[in-house]
Amino acid sequence: MQITDPAVRHTARARPDYRTRLQNWIPKLVLSPSLALILVFVYGFIFFTVYLSFTDSRLLPTFGWVGFENYEKLFRLRHWDIAVTNLVIFSGLYIVLCTAIGLMLAIFLDQKIRGESVLRPIFLYPMALSFIVTGTAWKWFLDPGIGLEHTMHLWGWESFSFDWIKNRDFAIYTVVLAAVWQSSGFVMAMFLAGLRGIDNEMLKAAQMDGASNWQLYRRIIIPQLRPAFLSAFVILSHLAIKSYDLVVALTGGGPGRATEVPATFMYSYTFTRNQMGIGASSAVIMLLTIVAIMVPYLYSELREKK
Repeated sequence: MQITDPAVRHTARARPDYRTRLQNWIPKLVLSPSLALILVFVYGFIFFTVYLSFTDSRLLPTFGWVGFENYEKLFRLRHWDIAVTNLVIFSGLYIVLCTAIGLMLAIFLDQKIRGESVLRPIFLYPMALSFIVTGTAWKWFLDPGIGLEHTMHLWGWESFSFDWIKNRDFAIYTVVLAAVWQSSGFVMAMFLAGLRGIDNEMLKAAQMDGASNWQLYRRIIIPQLRPAFLSAFVILSHLAIKSYDLVVALTGGGPGRATEVPATFMYSYTFTRNQMGIGASSAVIMLLTIVAIMVPYLYSELREKK
């Protein structure tokens, strides 16, 4: 029977058929278990950790509310002060060196040199390794008994000494060396992508106006790499704040507490010292630090898109 009423005919056309509804719902049904697991095991445990930071939890979670007492205890601990100081030293050097080395490598490869296809994977290879592998390898390399110092002595250079990994004053810099070695190639890839995206016509016009290479990079190329600089800063800051596996594999937080960082502090107080409330409060401080870095970045990205 043919439908003659225009309103009924319009409703029939507007209502999707069974196949269309099924195609719309299948992606939601497929993704729903993953979304549920993320809500429970990521965001749920984040909120649970925040709650534990306000309780008197020790060996096991408890529900005795103590307010900000754990945070007051945390900021009175010399152990926490050492961890924060080490994080400032490590993150500052890590971000600056990775950015500088990554930018130099990117500029070097952007010159269309011969063998770029070979050099690029070599520079990127360390990022394919886990921080556990990197820490273990650098621990062997820097150990005075089996590593670089021992090798130099076998070659006849008896006066050579490089015991930073055993020295309380320099141990944190060994963590910086290993982290920079692993992450510089990744930063290089980000900057190289930015360099390859710059309009060559603009550069040629500047060269025709008499601009030198230094002026090209200072006035045109480097300013246009601002998104890459910002992305590198955010990613490296995030990696620095949550650095745990590299420190554990390389130095174990030692010698003494010379390489203790907030992540190792949190694990120590939560699982070995049975101070779960203080450990949870340190985790919340780390989370807030990451949020303080991410929110301005996301705000700037969204504002640029608008």
